[in-house]
Amino acid sequence: MSNCSDPARRRLAQALGAALALGALGVGPAQARDIEPASLPPVDPDRYQAIDLDLTDPARARAVPQRLYLPVVASDAASVPLLLFSHGMGGSRRGYRYLGSWLASQGVAALHVQHVGSDRELWFGNPFGLVGRLQDAAQEREAVARVHDVRFALDQLLAGEWAARLDARRIVACGHSYGANTTLLLAGARVQRGGQALDLREPRLRAAIAISAPPFYGEADPAAILSAVQLPTLHITATEDVIPIPGYRSPASDRVEVFEAMGGPAWLAMFQGGSHSIFTDRVGTGGLALNPQVKAATRELVLAFLANVLDGQPGALQRWPAQWQAILAQWQVSGVAA
Repeated sequence: MSNCSDPARRRLAQALGAALALGALGVGPAQARDIEPASLPPVDPDRYQAIDLDLTDPARARAVPQRLYLPVVASDAASVPLLLFSHGMGGSRRGYRYLGSWLASQGVAALHVQHVGSDRELWFGNPFGLVGRLQDAAQEREAVARVHDVRFALDQLLAGEWAARLDARRIVACGHSYGANTTLLLAGARVQRGGQALDLREPRLRAAIAISAPPFYGEADPAAILSAVQLPTLHITATEDVIPIPGYRSPASDRVEVFEAMGGPAWLAMFQGGSHSIFTDRVGTGGLALNPQVKAATRELVLAFLANVLDGQPGALQRWPAQWQAILAQWQVSGVAA
């Protein structure tokens, strides 16, 4: 065997290892398929519409595909709140349908933004280049570009044909995994660069939801970054919410540290067991029985949180922990007056 084949074998092993690790997270090709979550109460298709938007940000020459889940309401109905959703590594606008479609059926519009530098296209191409593509997608320039994707999408939506149906005073950002980092940057997280704070805060947000939030890799002190977030935040995770990607390994305790570092009112829900990908549309991951339960609980928690922070109605959020106690490992509230 020649020596020149060894590096090739190592690169292939790295690529396969990364693909397996990400596949276990539910952010590989399996997530790209249009999979309907199993055993969840069905969403009434007559109560929402899904609209795909194919837009390009001319200032950056960057495509920003989106899917808008819009409640079906009477023409004279009041405007509805809006949730902006950012997917995890290797995802797309089609993902997390279990959440977006259900929220729309309950009267909350959801705009799922696709990030072309870290979306499902990562999985296509030469397998030897997979590790490099994943590493590029995790770089700071893509993290910043994701924030601008969401801001551009919001600008276009509020200037477009559906603007009258949306309440611009009730906007919340939400994201899973890499998308949770995007969400926290939009909410006011600040990273120091060259002695100055990189401030990407979106002032139109009322609150933020971070699902399976990784640490800000390369930053030693979470509080130095996240204490600037003064908005109410909801943090959702699970005891087995582990990121196994080489170079980006992260235990579930990192999600708790993110919660503890927040500067504003914060709520933490940690489910017992589960997995990092249990919050995606992927079926069965984290346990065949637990998976749909966690999805159902997550949908209700998000809606209850929105009612609390947007409408001043805390009842559903206060009742939620007792209703889902059987699958909860931890429920914690910080910075909220009793």
